[in-house]
Amino acid sequence: MNSVKLETDFHKVDEKSWRELLEKVDYPVVFQSPEMLSLFEKTDFFTPVLITVSENDKVVGTLLAVNIQEAKGLKGRFSKRTLVYGGPVLHPDAENTKDIFALLLRGLIKKVKQKSIFIQFRNFRDMSTYQAIFEKNGFHFEERLNLLTPATSEEVYYAGMSSSKRRQIRKSLANGAVLIAPRNEKDVRDFYQILFDLYKTRVRKPLPPLSLFVNFYKMGETAAGMIRLVLFEGKIIGGILCPVSPERAVYEWYVCGMDHEYSSHGVYPSVLATWGAIDYAEKNNIPFFDFMGIGRPDRPYGVRDFKMKFGGELVNYGRYERINNKFLYTLAELGYNALVFLGKL
Repeated sequence: MNSVKLETDFHKVDEKSWRELLEKVDYPVVFQSPEMLSLFEKTDFFTPVLITVSENDKVVGTLLAVNIQEAKGLKGRFSKRTLVYGGPVLHPDAENTKDIFALLLRGLIKKVKQKSIFIQFRNFRDMSTYQAIFEKNGFHFEERLNLLTPATSEEVYYAGMSSSKRRQIRKSLANGAVLIAPRNEKDVRDFYQILFDLYKTRVRKPLPPLSLFVNFYKMGETAAGMIRLVLFEGKIIGGILCPVSPERAVYEWYVCGMDHEYSSHGVYPSVLATWGAIDYAEKNNIPFFDFMGIGRPDRPYGVRDFKMKFGGELVNYGRYERINNKFLYTLAELGYNALVFLGKL
């Protein structure tokens, strides 16, 4: 490679050249975009990391990651991790994409290995071409299923949907539930509170702080994506937050609904919210809806059973993970499992 430059300071990256690269690829890139970097930068306890490779002053490869911790102090130290959603982005005309990716990966490891316990790539496409590079740099592959629901027309997505889900959508609408965009920040806060309660009592996994949701809303629907909320009798009872790659994909990042409380009213907010996002994709000429993970193939998972009823193609792009600090990783895992056992998470 001639005139190659590796950059690890996102303040020095030519945003125009970065955007030009994103427009050239044919896969979804919203999680690798300047908008997502801005969102991460504004979110409490999130720190964006952008690695780029340029050839002759043109960006030919980018890798956007985010360092996350749950809080300050000891809890923060034991929760530090680096996530990569859907990266990297590599110039489709480059003849040396494997070399470019290897540079990006080594740049990321050097940047974060002293700042996070582990690095995890959450793949949105088949990354097996780069498996040898991942393994050479200390990553291992973990299987993870995902569901891609086609949204090319109402006929297509309804055809793949179970009769029970179609019935719940019709009943919810007939009984007065409506889908709305957030009218104000309070609506977003009400949505977040439902999510917070769900994660505390049932999911028992880390939930990003409120600032991510508020800032996503403030960015506007033409930036990183959309939020749809379920309104019933004047109250927000569910919703969905979806990053959007125009003409490529809509992603279910966070979804919730007070189904248990409102099913007796014939209203199913989590079902309606999911349908609203799929319908948004269809109406905006976006070919598919990505559920962003439905668990390990070898383990039962109730969420997978729920999502599979919306129909679609089952894929297994998996994850690549590298442990940066085995001692802290083991302690963090033991601590997390103990908190779950004690009902503290």
